[in-house]
Amino acid sequence: MSERKISSYILPTSATMVGVCMTVLSLAKVVESQTRPGRVDEVMALDSLIFLTSAFCSYLALRSERDSTRLERLADRVFMCGLTVMVGAAVVFAMELH
Repeated sequence: MSERKISSYILPTSATMVGVCMTVLSLAKVVESQTRPGRVDEVMALDSLIFLTSAFCSYLALRSERDSTRLERLADRVFMCGLTVMVGAAVVFAMELH
């Protein structure tokens, strides 16, 4: 798969993940009102910024004639970082529920 095609997948997926982060952040706030406060909401807010950065880099890569490969690789790495943070936050959120 060429690098150009990767960016066209990362952009909509990253934008969707920003929405997922916002949803989880809202759910964490509801859970916090019934239990002790945690840090999951802060982590998810940071994660939404990570996914937004990935979406922004993907968008620039699609629009740019030069340096698009570099931007796509950056978008890919930032996206994977966002996924890693999300999984970590999910584990912490699950532990807080018990």
